[in-house]
Order: sequence, then C-alpha cells, then structure tokens
Amino acid sequence: MRNRNLIVVGERCHAVRACSGTVRLGGDVWTEGVAVELKRRGFIKLTGAGLAGSTLGALGFGLSGEALAASVRPFKLAATTETRNTCTYCSVACGIIIHSLGDRAKNARSDIIHIEGDLDHPVNRGTLCPKGSALLDVVHAPTRLKAPMYRAPGSNQFKQVSWDFALDRIATLMKQDRDANFIARNAQGTTVNRWISTGMLAASASSSETAFLTWKVARAMGMLVFDNQARV
Repeated sequence: MRNRNLIVVGERCHAVRACSGTVRLGGDVWTEGVAVELKRRGFIKLTGAGLAGSTLGALGFGLSGEALAASVRPFKLAATTETRNTCTYCSVACGIIIHSLGDRAKNARSDIIHIEGDLDHPVNRGTLCPKGSALLDVVHAPTRLKAPMYRAPGSNQFKQVSWDFALDRIATLMKQDRDANFIARNAQGTTVNRWISTGMLAASASSSETAFLTWKVARAMGMLVFDNQARV
C-alpha cells in the first residue's frame, strides 16, 4: 500500500531503519539515505527556511552574494553613453533614453544602438508604445531627413540647404507677409493687431516651457491661426 506522505531521500530503500544521521524537525523524522515521513506542516517549515536562507544570501549575507555577483555577465549597454530625450510621435511626449557608442571625440561620430523608455519620466515610467519601441529603426532609416530641404519657386526638385539659409528664408517670408497683411484696427476703429494670413502648427512633443514660449511668440506677432499637432 502506497503512503502519500512517504518521501525517499537519496537512494531508494524499502525499509525505515535508524542510523546516526537521523534529524528531527518538529514532529517529522528525517533520516539520510532512507525513507522518511513528511507531513504538510513540516514541508511548509522546510520550504520557508530554504526561502529565507536564499533571500539572505542574495542580499549579501554569506558567500552566496559573491557567487551571485560573479555569475552576472557584463551588460551590453554598460559602455554606452545615455542621452535623455522625448519621443517624436504623438502628444503623450514619453521620455526615452538613447544609448550610443563612441568616445565622443571631436571628429568621431557616435552610433545609436539602443532606445528604451525612461523609468524616471513622469509620463510613461519606462513604457513605450509599438511606435516608440521602433524608434531605433527610424533613426537608422535610409529615407530619414537629416538636413533642411528647399524647393525654389518654379522648381520641381528639393535641394539640401543649411540651417542658416532655412531659418533666414522663413524669417524673411514671415516679415514680408506680416507687413503686407497686418490688421491694426477693424472697421469700427478698435485696435485688434491681427495677422491672419499666416498660421503656426506647433509640435506635440515639446515641453511645457517650450509650448509656453511658442504661444507667447505667436500671439505677440498677432497670429490668430494657431494649432497643435496633438489636437490634429
């Protein structure tokens, strides 16, 4: 007849016999190399004691902490440079950490090898959506624009220009349009200072400070057409 409370430790034996290795734990008898009878309460005690011992070892008490630390392999991102940034997609503005390889020398170009969510960011707490998780593919995409592109009036092709040229061109066109279409007073003679022929579409990934300054600049110039990519 099989006894479900009977456990064999070590080699299988057919009879319970006394020996010098007998250990008593509570109401259970443990004998090395022979069959022992284990009750539920004793099993719980033994499991709890083993768990407590391994936990103390993992926390650095005893020699198991050193063995655990020695078994950890060097992490592949340990030698990278971390740069915090904001995801460029939707209006949630999740925080990200960009890991790059390179010695940051003057003539050297760093290579981005990994992008992950920022655990310390109050918006996403380290999580990213599928689009945010694929940011590394966007960075290394062959079709990604890395410089301003300009198409001259009457031309059907874009050409690469410098940032100085692009910003100066935008400022010149805005100045010309504002001078030509600025409305200082309405038909009743009330001062309105409106500029309705040019609008601004702001970025959704901007910080609160950047959004505040953008709003102030647009309103200071008299713009009424002002929207944000987050709403669109």
